[in-house]
Amino acid sequence: MTTFTPTDAAALLDRLTPLIRAAGQVIMDIYATDFDVTRKGDDSPVTQADQKAEAVILAGLKEIAPSIPVVAEEEVAAGRTPDVSDRFFLVDPLDGTKEFISRNGEFTVNIALIEQGRPVLGLVYAPAVGAKGRLFTGAAGLGAWLEDAEGKRAIQCRAVPAEGLTVVASRSHGDETALDAFLNGRKVASRTNAGSSLKLCLVAAGEADLYPRLGRTMEWDIAAGDAVLRAAGGRVTVVADGTDLRYGKPGFDNPHFAAQGL
Repeated sequence: MTTFTPTDAAALLDRLTPLIRAAGQVIMDIYATDFDVTRKGDDSPVTQADQKAEAVILAGLKEIAPSIPVVAEEEVAAGRTPDVSDRFFLVDPLDGTKEFISRNGEFTVNIALIEQGRPVLGLVYAPAVGAKGRLFTGAAGLGAWLEDAEGKRAIQCRAVPAEGLTVVASRSHGDETALDAFLNGRKVASRTNAGSSLKLCLVAAGEADLYPRLGRTMEWDIAAGDAVLRAAGGRVTVVADGTDLRYGKPGFDNPHFAAQGL
């Protein structure tokens, strides 16, 4: 396997940006309708938006990088999981399906590239946030960016303010007792909730300082946001031992983790 360079990353981000926006448009077209909701085998909700957006992304990745395997949420749910090794894509076509169903806008489209267990490139698109959506991108060796109605600009994690941490937690999957225990002894200025992988991106953009996730997640839920966060100077660590979170694990389940800035 050849080394994935910053030059490669810049070219790939350029090609993936219109693809993720196209998937976001498919989602928004369905968002505007009276869509149906069904249940997968694990009883989690799924909509046409999840399935159609994933189809757009898979077709695009096949054209852009045909030799790189793709692990995508709805494909895995259907029993189609490719063999992966040192390099593969992780795709969540609609992270925050519950937020999509409740129509609060806090859902995202996610594409990440994993290399040797690490997220080296990621795009997170929140098409319903703000006037033109919010697109977060980042890659190892390049940095991280946010593009929205105000234009495109570089982002980075911030140092924790003197008044304490801004903590962001899951809107739909929170465990307040576990969160209280995790934060015990830390100086916390404020706590807020948000949906989907937006939480990782808020830390990357310096809009929050800490996102603890003390419940079940899958690799495709967070890989793209993790890539953006790492490119912005942050880390995602395993709560149990403080090591950096790795990808390509058997079953693609994540342990409890904490995403943090500087």
